[in-house]
Amino acid sequence: MLADSLGRPLRFILTPGQAGDVLSAPALLDGFTPRAVLADKAYDSNAFRQIVAATGAEAVIPSNRTRKTLIPHDPIIYRLRNRIERCFNKLKHFRRFATRYDRKALHFLSFIQIAAAMIWMR
Repeated sequence: MLADSLGRPLRFILTPGQAGDVLSAPALLDGFTPRAVLADKAYDSNAFRQIVAATGAEAVIPSNRTRKTLIPHDPIIYRLRNRIERCFNKLKHFRRFATRYDRKALHFLSFIQIAAAMIWMR
């Protein structure tokens, strides 16, 4: 999911549970020109950092422990990453989202879009 600086949902991509998030992240950024991209250690890859740099944004991503040369990040800006977590928390207030009643991905994604619209209307 991509969220704005106020923690409101902007874009979603539904992936299988075993797929890594960093694989779908470039598609989320396509067409956006953010000033900074805040992400957790799971998004620490050279390829993703190059994509973020190509958009003209700063990658505020802590380095993975397995990286030989640690790349510094701004810890003050990184604190704002909790807004994406808050966005997921707002979505989980919808019982249908939290328990995932829908069996088909299309139905689940449709409900996510409805819930996101309701969050935007608050």
